[in-house]
This record gives sequence, structure tokens and C-alpha cells, in this order.
Amino acid sequence: MNAGTKDHWNHVYASKEINSLGWYEASSEPSIRLISKCPIGKDDPVLDVGAGASTLIDYLLDQGYGNVTAVDISETALQKLRERLGEEKSRRVRWIAGDITRPVHVAELSGAALWHDRALLHFLLGEKEREMYLTVLNKAVRSGGYVIIAAFSLTGAKKCSGLNVINYDQRILSDFLGNDYNLIEHFDHTYHTPSGQERPYIYTLFQRK
Repeated sequence: MNAGTKDHWNHVYASKEINSLGWYEASSEPSIRLISKCPIGKDDPVLDVGAGASTLIDYLLDQGYGNVTAVDISETALQKLRERLGEEKSRRVRWIAGDITRPVHVAELSGAALWHDRALLHFLLGEKEREMYLTVLNKAVRSGGYVIIAAFSLTGAKKCSGLNVINYDQRILSDFLGNDYNLIEHFDHTYHTPSGQERPYIYTLFQRK
């Protein structure tokens, strides 16, 4: 990613209401379903990468998770999320505005019990970008930790927000993560955008050995 990508996402989040965005979820039910299968403590570190203005952060805080980090390339998205959460809840989240493919503060993350990514990885088109994503993930996630990745499936859209994407299935994601991760569960999920369009996803849960 580059400065143009950052500007793109800042513009998108600045120019539209959050609940009109093509990836907005009033409830992050598919992710919540997988998180419920991860036996982690409420004080264990949880990373939501590509968090945007996701309602998943609301869920985590409401469930008592006290060590949550939200990462996104767009400062505008994170600011909108902070505004929705309010001052008290926002203080309970660590906020990192950064590009995961050019990590600065993101590269300092470690010891995570859970890494959650809904629709970030599929935007990384270059091999070096994906390699850096994996490098950051491997440093961040502890042994025995869990990784949830959701991406456009092989039957899904080829673009999102005007940008090209790479489509995945559970096998491709397993190969991408490598032998250090066991695939625990996967399922297809058809998300319906606020305008009613169908967006097929693949959801996966891995555990690090």
C-alpha cells in the first residue's frame, strides 16, 4: 500500500455515512461466531486489523475484553469509531493508525491471543505486501493464539470500493499462513451490502501451533 491508498480510505470514510458503506455490518455475527470458539481470557490481547469503523470493537468492549487494539490505515475511520464509542469506551482501546505493509507501531505488537481481519488481506495485491502482512502477523500472534481471516471468496466480487482484490478460499489461506497454523474451522458467508447486493465471503479460524 502507499500514500494514495491511505488517502483513498480517508476520503471514503470522510465522504459517506458509516452505515451506508458497502462493508458495514450492524452486527459482526460471523466473526463473533468464530471468536466464541477461541478460549481466550478477557484480558488477553486482541488485535482487530483493518478495523475501520467496525461494530466488532463495540462487541468486544461490551463483552468485557480489556486489551483490545484497533489498527487501520485510515485515521478518519478510527476517529469515526472513537466518536461512536464515546470517550469512556475509547479509552479502553489502543488505537494504531498505520499501514500494515509499512509497519511502524504495528510492528511492535506481540503476544496477541487473537488476530482478527475482516477484509484487509484481500486488498493486498503485491507479493511483498502479503509477505509483510504475514511477517507482522507472525510477530504479533503468540504460540497457541488464534487467527480469524475473512476475505472475498473465489465466487465473490473482484473489486471493492473501486479497488482490485484477491479472492481466497480456505485452502489458499492455509497455504498462505503455512505449516505453523492449523485450520480449525471455515465457512462460506454471503454478506448483503446496505444497498442489497450479495458479497460472498470465506471465513476462517486458525490456531498457531
